[in-house]
Amino acid sequence: MTQRRRRLLDVEAILDAALACIDERGRLTMADLATRLGTSASSIYHHVSGRPEIVELLRERLVAHLEIPPLDRSDWGDQVVSWMRSYRRALAEHPNLIPLLSEQTMTAGSVLVGYDRVAGLLGTAGFPEEQVMLWVSVLDSYALGAALDLAAPDEVWRASGGDTPALDAALRAAPQGRARADAAFELGLEALLAGMRSRLPVGLI
Repeated sequence: MTQRRRRLLDVEAILDAALACIDERGRLTMADLATRLGTSASSIYHHVSGRPEIVELLRERLVAHLEIPPLDRSDWGDQVVSWMRSYRRALAEHPNLIPLLSEQTMTAGSVLVGYDRVAGLLGTAGFPEEQVMLWVSVLDSYALGAALDLAAPDEVWRASGGDTPALDAALRAAPQGRARADAAFELGLEALLAGMRSRLPVGLI
């Protein structure tokens, strides 16, 4: 039986099991992973170096579905919007993965290539070089937060009954559930892009 399990164990199987652990438990330990795979932690180490490599491989899986900016002659803002929408969708499929992605340095090659495209896009648009990574960080943070919001319960706020009249009125007027999350994301993205354009040197807006 042990030999059969070892023959079936490969990197993709490890990643599938790791993602299942994260989705269900909100964490990833080598002990939990070994239990799910029906093998030993030492067998897993024959295929990956450890938890950090697994997280980076999962990061690579995620970016495989992103719409990377084509760096063509289309408007840079439109390219950013497409990237952000696809980034949010990909992150929202596995919200429990977000804290794990945020806690370690990115090293995956395909991931860095994607960020290089975004940095190149912003540089070509005219943003000063010293601001490019600041804007990349802003966009990254917004996508992460918006993905978590998409995974939130339909009722994010529950009025206390009489003590919060402004909040009560706002909640009644706003869309609910997924519609609220989508509308909030698009509204914020529009505002973010407007703010970015306003910071471009005169003549490049």
